[in-house]
Amino acid sequence: MPGSPVPAPAEAAALDERPLRPLERAWSHWWVRVLAIYAGARVVTTVILLLFAAVQGRNPWTGPHPDYFSFATIWDGLWYNIVAVAGYPATLPSTDGIHVTENAWAFLPGYPGVVDAVMFVTRLPWPVASVLVSVVCGAGAALVFHRLLRRVGLDESTTLFAVALFCFAPVSPLFQLAYAESMYLLLLATALLLLVQRRYAWLFPVVLVMGFTRPSGLAFALALAMHVVHRWVRRRDDPFPARERALSVGLTIFSGLAGLAWPAIAGIATGSWSAYTDTELAWRAPYIGYTHLVPFSPWFQGATWWADVMLGVPGWIGVIALLLLVAVFAVLLFSPPVRRLGVDLRFWVAAYSVYLFAVFFPQSSTFRLLMPLFPLLGAIALPRSRVYRTAMLLLFVALQVGWIAICWAVDGSDWTPP
Repeated sequence: MPGSPVPAPAEAAALDERPLRPLERAWSHWWVRVLAIYAGARVVTTVILLLFAAVQGRNPWTGPHPDYFSFATIWDGLWYNIVAVAGYPATLPSTDGIHVTENAWAFLPGYPGVVDAVMFVTRLPWPVASVLVSVVCGAGAALVFHRLLRRVGLDESTTLFAVALFCFAPVSPLFQLAYAESMYLLLLATALLLLVQRRYAWLFPVVLVMGFTRPSGLAFALALAMHVVHRWVRRRDDPFPARERALSVGLTIFSGLAGLAWPAIAGIATGSWSAYTDTELAWRAPYIGYTHLVPFSPWFQGATWWADVMLGVPGWIGVIALLLLVAVFAVLLFSPPVRRLGVDLRFWVAAYSVYLFAVFFPQSSTFRLLMPLFPLLGAIALPRSRVYRTAMLLLFVALQVGWIAICWAVDGSDWTPP
């Protein structure tokens, strides 16, 4: 204010050197800030989930008005519980002796195995242990995401806002539900950080566990292949020593094998080499009937189905809309904000997008399947306007409500699984 005395240099230095209060000292640590954001997000999501649970009617998993943990373990949470308690069927179930129906082989053993171990050590019941594992892994993923964005060169303010978007994202309720996404995102963020750091040897165990948590090995192998080619092309400007060449190429092959390991195990255990893909295809049968997996066809089938059956317009309109969406996404990968993330994170985004486009059928669970594209939040977080940042957080919370209403809460015979 006018007339206020200006501290002398010595006094200003003394003010700068004053001892920090305990809260100030704690807040000066990056990990405290990240965990505080994560905790705040989880409080908001818990309130939203409890409001929905209070009005939830009787459903295939719970009675009316379930408690939090019962509500948090419906849908695929039951499948993971079956895996943890009973394992996998030796014979593929079928209603007509020909077509495989939904069964536990679609759910990889990493997450239920960890929950099972926590249950053994703590004696907690499945609902509590599964949510606990998800919450802890989600916190770990937020911490590693912060380190990843700082590593690629984003400043602290942008990084913290990206972490906030990560924690408040529309599908972030999965960080406190009985799903494998929290554990997978922790492993994926760790893998991406190690890749950016070029610590190839450390990636082997992470890739292995990741491949048994969510289907990911083939997508990560594609990202690694692009990384290797890029390093080879730029080897004159960026040395690519023989040891790193051998490790990175070996890692690429290893990741590909990790991606094929679970389908192979399912084939050996059941006597059907198509056991895993047949099981996955069972989930799209209610939409388009029983079909074979033809790479890159599911999204076109989905575009036609959504346009024709749900919107009542010719299927070719859906196909054109899909092609436009793909073109816009491809252009965005080369936009300046996304380029700020560096080549390795863009390699992953491109590789996972290609993988998703090749094998998955677009329906309500697609929102969840887009979670591995979380590095793009770093680009979304770049604008510094407080109005923009506040609006984005409010939008994400509103979209959480929408996702829970559409995908998680059960309305009779619900066909919109998360």
